[in-house]
Amino acid sequence: MRREPRPAEALTAWQHPFLNVFRHFRVDEWKRSAKQGDVAVVTDKTLKGAVYRIRGSVSAANYIQLPKSSTQSLGLTGRYLYVLFRPLPSKHFVIHLDVSSKDNQVIRVSFSNLFKEFKSTATWLQFPLVLEARTPQRDLVGLAPSGARWTCLQLDLQDVLLVYLNRCYGHLKSIRLCASLLVRNLYTSDLCFEPAISGAQWAKLPVTPMPREMAFPVPKGESWHDRYIHVRFPSESLKVPSKPIEKSCSPPEAVLLGPGPQPLPCPVASSKPVRFSVSPVVQTPSPTAQSGRAALAPRPFPEVSLSQERSDASNADGPGFHSLEPWAQLEASDIHTAAAGTHVLTHESAEVPVARTGSCEGFLPDPVLRLKGVIGFGGHGTRQALWTPDGAAVVYPCHAVIVVLLVDTGEQRFFLGHTDKVSALALDGSSSLLASAQARAPSVMRLWDFQTGRCLCLFRSPMHVVCSLSFSDSGALLCGVGKDHHGRTMVVAWGTGQVGLGGEVVVLAKAHTDFDVQAFRVTFFDETRMASCGQGSVRLWRLRGGVLRSCPVDLGEHHALQFTDLAFKQARDGCPEPSAAMLFVCSRSGHILEIDCQRMVVRHARRLLPTRTPGGPHPQKQTFSSGPGIAISSLSVSPAMCAVGSEDGFLRLWPLDFSSVLLEAEHEGPVSSVCVSPDGLRVLSATSSGHLGFLDTLSRVYHMLARSHTAPVLALAMEQRRGQLATVSQDRTVRIWDLATLQQLYDFTSSEDAPCAVTFHPTRPTFFCGFSSGAVRSFSLEAAEVLVEHTCHRGAVTGLTATPDGRLLFSSCSQGSLAQYSCADPQWHVLRVAADMVCPDAPASPSALAVSRDGRLLAFVGPSRCTVTVMGSASLDELLRVDIGTLDLASSRLDSAMAVCFGPAALGHLLVSTSSNRVVVLDAVSGRIIRELPGVHPEPCPSLTLSEDARFLLIAAGRTIKVWDYATQASPGPQVYIGHSEPVQAVAFSPDQQQVLSAGDAVFLWDVLAPTESDQSFPGAPPACKTGPGAGPLEDAASRASELPRQQVPKPCQASPPRLGVCARPPEGGDGARDTRNSGAPRTTYLASCKAFTPARVSCSPHSAKGTCPPPASGGWLRLKAVVGYSGNGRANMVWRPDTGFFAYTCGRLVVVEDLHSGAQQHWSGHSAEISTLALSHSAQVLASASGRSSTTAHCQIRVWDVSGGLCQHLIFPHSTTVLALAFSPDDRLLVTLGDHDGRTLALWGTATYDLVSSTRLPEPVHGVAFNPWDAGELTCVGQGTVTFWLLQQRGADISLQVRREPVPEAVGAGELTSLCYGAPPLLYCGTSSGQVCVWDTRAGRCFLSWEADDGGIGLLLFSGSRLVSGSSTGRLRLWAVGAVSELRCKGSGASSVFMEHELVLDGAVVSASFDDSVDMGVVGTTAGTLWFVSWAEGTSTRLISGHRSKVNEVVFSPGESHCATCSEDGSVRVWALASMELVIQFQVLNQSCLCLAWSPPCCGRPEQQRLAAGYGDGSLRIFSVSRTAMELKMHPHPVALTTVAFSTDGQTVLSGDKDGLVAVSHPCTGTTFRVLSDHQGAPISTICVTCKECEDLGVEGTDLWLAASGDQRVSVWASDWLRNHCELVDWLSFPMPATTETQGHLPPSLAAFCPWDGALLMYVGPGVYKEVIIYNLCQKQVVEKIPLPFFAMSLSLSPGTHLLAVGFAECMLRLVDCAMGTAQDFAGHDNAVHLCRFTPSARLLFTAARNEILVWEVPGL
Repeated sequence: MRREPRPAEALTAWQHPFLNVFRHFRVDEWKRSAKQGDVAVVTDKTLKGAVYRIRGSVSAANYIQLPKSSTQSLGLTGRYLYVLFRPLPSKHFVIHLDVSSKDNQVIRVSFSNLFKEFKSTATWLQFPLVLEARTPQRDLVGLAPSGARWTCLQLDLQDVLLVYLNRCYGHLKSIRLCASLLVRNLYTSDLCFEPAISGAQWAKLPVTPMPREMAFPVPKGESWHDRYIHVRFPSESLKVPSKPIEKSCSPPEAVLLGPGPQPLPCPVASSKPVRFSVSPVVQTPSPTAQSGRAALAPRPFPEVSLSQERSDASNADGPGFHSLEPWAQLEASDIHTAAAGTHVLTHESAEVPVARTGSCEGFLPDPVLRLKGVIGFGGHGTRQALWTPDGAAVVYPCHAVIVVLLVDTGEQRFFLGHTDKVSALALDGSSSLLASAQARAPSVMRLWDFQTGRCLCLFRSPMHVVCSLSFSDSGALLCGVGKDHHGRTMVVAWGTGQVGLGGEVVVLAKAHTDFDVQAFRVTFFDETRMASCGQGSVRLWRLRGGVLRSCPVDLGEHHALQFTDLAFKQARDGCPEPSAAMLFVCSRSGHILEIDCQRMVVRHARRLLPTRTPGGPHPQKQTFSSGPGIAISSLSVSPAMCAVGSEDGFLRLWPLDFSSVLLEAEHEGPVSSVCVSPDGLRVLSATSSGHLGFLDTLSRVYHMLARSHTAPVLALAMEQRRGQLATVSQDRTVRIWDLATLQQLYDFTSSEDAPCAVTFHPTRPTFFCGFSSGAVRSFSLEAAEVLVEHTCHRGAVTGLTATPDGRLLFSSCSQGSLAQYSCADPQWHVLRVAADMVCPDAPASPSALAVSRDGRLLAFVGPSRCTVTVMGSASLDELLRVDIGTLDLASSRLDSAMAVCFGPAALGHLLVSTSSNRVVVLDAVSGRIIRELPGVHPEPCPSLTLSEDARFLLIAAGRTIKVWDYATQASPGPQVYIGHSEPVQAVAFSPDQQQVLSAGDAVFLWDVLAPTESDQSFPGAPPACKTGPGAGPLEDAASRASELPRQQVPKPCQASPPRLGVCARPPEGGDGARDTRNSGAPRTTYLASCKAFTPARVSCSPHSAKGTCPPPASGGWLRLKAVVGYSGNGRANMVWRPDTGFFAYTCGRLVVVEDLHSGAQQHWSGHSAEISTLALSHSAQVLASASGRSSTTAHCQIRVWDVSGGLCQHLIFPHSTTVLALAFSPDDRLLVTLGDHDGRTLALWGTATYDLVSSTRLPEPVHGVAFNPWDAGELTCVGQGTVTFWLLQQRGADISLQVRREPVPEAVGAGELTSLCYGAPPLLYCGTSSGQVCVWDTRAGRCFLSWEADDGGIGLLLFSGSRLVSGSSTGRLRLWAVGAVSELRCKGSGASSVFMEHELVLDGAVVSASFDDSVDMGVVGTTAGTLWFVSWAEGTSTRLISGHRSKVNEVVFSPGESHCATCSEDGSVRVWALASMELVIQFQVLNQSCLCLAWSPPCCGRPEQQRLAAGYGDGSLRIFSVSRTAMELKMHPHPVALTTVAFSTDGQTVLSGDKDGLVAVSHPCTGTTFRVLSDHQGAPISTICVTCKECEDLGVEGTDLWLAASGDQRVSVWASDWLRNHCELVDWLSFPMPATTETQGHLPPSLAAFCPWDGALLMYVGPGVYKEVIIYNLCQKQVVEKIPLPFFAMSLSLSPGTHLLAVGFAECMLRLVDCAMGTAQDFAGHDNAVHLCRFTPSARLLFTAARNEILVWEVPGL
């Protein structure tokens, strides 16, 4: 995918406090902006000034766009966008915003009164914005009213992306304002302005008024709201009215229709329309409260006494709050306690914040929970991590909790009390004081006693937001940097010396600065001096006389750098004088400046560049003054070295002269923070992906301390036997943790399908996971892979649970279906699928489904929100249905169920949490109410659970956890535990009932302090059920650190694209389950032209030779079994008919017909060159394929195939150049062929005999041709500037062509017409190379409409019904609603518009597509060689066919022959299931070519220890673990590109060769290279072959016999025993080479291999005097045989089981030689040089590769 440039954060200071967008980009000059259509400047009477008027019947054709080109970016980083506009009466309008997230994903956000409902995809959000008069008779969606007023549309772009797509806002890329509206201006700002508050009003309120420049004029005595409308989106209100509020006195106002304001449970990946009846963003139309609504102005913040350590604030409903925050009562929802009678206190031990209600006699002890461990890191950011002064522990925030982690023992202790995410930390030099600040404005700060964990002081910062804190070494001074409420940078100095003695924090000084501050430090040598750095500035500060002053350092030529961090270096002798200290400052451009703090000058300026020293074992980052530098995010300095963290994911250690890298460690994400320990022996590093660890400089080992989800956790599950925890998160990962160590064991990532629910199998090492697509997959914890997948759900999985004995599994989805599975064996299957059982659209919840403890009952909420159903788990017979929908008088709404939970089987209780904040306890058999817990929390509880002894009830209540004494009938109230900064999503008891887990922003592990009563027996309790037999112990595959790539959740290819239905039993042939050991490759968008077919290379044909036969020759030595790949450089070279299931595509010279259900392939061969295009007749009985010319044919070929039999019926030679397009007439009587731009020939063929009917030479190049589907006598061509209409007139047997050419109007713009399709009669749609789509009236021959459909050329158009599909060179596939276009053809028709319904971004330019009649689903091909199954209804794209993008360099096989692996120049290593050739694993290294590959031998160890060794173009060698799907090791044994790699026979040694002729011998476990052989230096090593030394007559010692062949026709043979470090030369062979040896443009390589059936023989091929295979006997030291060849060999492989020899040639031919019989047979079918051929270990299969196409052959008779 094309990445957008990331704006420099520090370069945004000029955008504060607000930016006038029109003025900055000079819209009036139209140089940096663009206008299209009817755009004019007019004077508005209301605003009394000039405004821009945009009008026109088609919104897409009349607009203002900023910036001018789509390849540019505005780079505006302001959080809020203010659009001052007025819709034109009775018209539609559209506003498009292209917003870039921090991960550089571009999302389009659109607002329009055209939209009838909210829609979303992963890259597009559509919000209906309707301005209506408040009359109940009018529909909310439609044209703007006649009295439309000027509107201030305030968009919180940060919240829009976070709430609806779970992404972080980066910057605003572009804006497009489309007809019909008036616009005054656009503004961006980080401040939230109130447009209706005057100066007198806001003076007493903490709000920011609208600046005068942005404000609308209000005449004296009138109300702002009477004249204008203010729309704020998203709304700040948490509760949304069910319908817009009607006010009889209110004038027209704006209504924004969309989903509720709560964050979505997972990133939206579906574009399925959803109707909502709520309006989440309706700004109050008047400044006073009306109809029960609160006033517009927010409540003022109360005054705070800084000396107050503990205060009591009364609560109207009961005892007061006991809190360290005097204003806690204002944030009851944030403090987690809004229930009556509840109060919060913080123990001085700071072990756990707990709330008491009334009398707590029922709980012994008090508190009952104690926080033991936290899984997580960061929250507000990942830059806050530091060492304690003794270097024994690390201090870091985890959302609202501060964690101190002892690095040697892993023990954690906590600082609890913050109610929001911690944004800054600082620790003094004696480990006495810890300072922290929380993120939410106004910022609250705390000072802690670090040794005891007690909060000494809590105070409010003068800053609105605190970004950074720094202590002086003594702890007497604390400095902070942040923003005030105006958005200006502010520096504050506090005196903290008296805090430990009972004193208070005193503000010593504060200062505002216009300079950007990214880092701020107090110096170690003088507590009154500080330093800061930021955009273009490094400043030294001083505190004197209560004033903070600063002066700049003269940076000279470096004044424009973006500085990111700074650090002081102290002299080795510990001299405290300023002259002994140096300041190091780093920048995003790679510069490191060394500044003399005394003289305030730059001593040295260095720039770190990613270059390499020749001959060095590691890449060296050198210092030069030019070239792209390393973006440095953080640095830390010790007396001996400097640690640097950069955005390329590396931590590097340098000497202070920066001469060379001492050590480096590669991380899984950008390094955000580094910190050297006080002793200088350990370096702490943190990444933006949530990893925290340290590098031990002595042992050179990296230790992982903490990993974290990067988004809220949705659900969790625990497994007792192995003590493991599974979590799923909105970051699309499923992670497995060790509960004992809190370390991550596994990480499964899904790039396209978000996990929603998870549960373990009770007895086997397996867990189940439900996904947003409706899939339910089982994962093996032993093999770390997907076992089985079921897709019987149509909506996102909302619930997942298994019976205690593990025999049954249940899942529910958002569409209301319930599925039952049998899990008796690992290949579990679906038993039943029932529709409309579970409440639809219910959010995913761990308590959505509940199974009784004895496994007999199943409970869930459904079929409506007001009912709870209990069924028999085995039979799914309904046993009980309870209606809990009582009327809640307070809200006038029916009560609804939220979550369910069973109690112990002996009690027979069923617990239900409701929307009215109560928990109802029901009898699970009769349904009667046993008891009720009212007012458990002000908000509904998504999760609840009851302990095994029925003593404790655990409830997730907002940001708190509540524990009730369930055994006591007259419950005194709950204990409330705080610590989470976001709502808790799941709570659970551990299987042994000794611990409690809670999940939300992070995962908290709590100890239960009260002894459990697991052996307690209840009256009449039946005997306990025994679980089934357990599985064997699971091998511990945990690793503290692993490199990319991580284990991905495999996304299976869609086996069949029919629509899924809910049925009582699985359909015939299976239930949709399939083996899913494959994962999708990462997407990359390539810009490619869609004009014409361009062969990837010049095809060659094999010379006629005896024995040559096509691939499917029956009775031959080989039979083609499978083809891996799709020709992405063709055009319209894929066909799919959903009604018949016929699916065909091209791969090189082959037509591949594949059964989407079984995956079986047929291969239709015969073309002598690469196939360019296909066409399927309308009857689906005939397929036509066309190819270009080859070296043996003067004309291209068109083959006509019988679809039913797969036989070629006709062969015609229509053109001397490549055929660009084929098309059958609607009655299938004619076939039209179109030559390419050189041939320019249009030919018609009669399909009865396929004789030429008519042919004509075209005057200009033509890019497309199509028959009129409504008239078989008309066809149309499009090309350069003209549309050509052809009319076929038949007289007897003769057909003549009448032509009419119409020029393209200038309004369409420059460019060529590249595609076409017919629409509803008489419309014709044409696409252009500039991205326009124009519509023609074929009867009148005129173009009456055009719009910009894309940024790149439109290479494909498809029409059906009222929908149009467009595919472009940018990879965008868009679906347009064009039903109203027919009305525009008639004069005087009403206004209408074309608008886009859906959009998908694929991995390359779109070149082929086939859809069903309703255009709901289809198959799309791209230039990346991928075929996608597209579902518009679900908004998803699934890979069907995918191969390597570029040349395949190697194929290797697993010892058991269950898998094979390939590597390619695209940098990927792919592991395939050999039986099905489905992709299982992919390892991707960016910007590198993988040139060689080897699989560890079978004697290396158990199957789970199998590894792959891959060599890359940068000289690196990576070791991948196949079982853990992770990179174990990366080393650099070579300074140049590797060419070959091989394992020793015992798998403990790796031999690698490079292009300079060096052979390195390395240990794959340690990464050390212990021997380098330079005998072949000067010529590239082409082959290394290793075998066991079987021949004892060689006279040498050793266990292995190996050879190396180089490009200078030399072969060396060696005997080695690497355990004894022994290596001895056995033989040296040199072969002569003639002057000219190139064949077909390729230089033949020198290849050698040991003979598998005779250990004394060696076979060699290469450039020489003769074309032959040379067989050499190592014992006799002579050539014993020569086998002649027709050409020079390009590849060689020997069959291990038979005497077969496979040789590939550059002439696109494969030869198979039987060395025993002396016979040979040749095989065609490849489209390029056969540069690779490999037999499988069993010799049953032969793999051959020609560029990026892989052919799999079966060897019959084996």
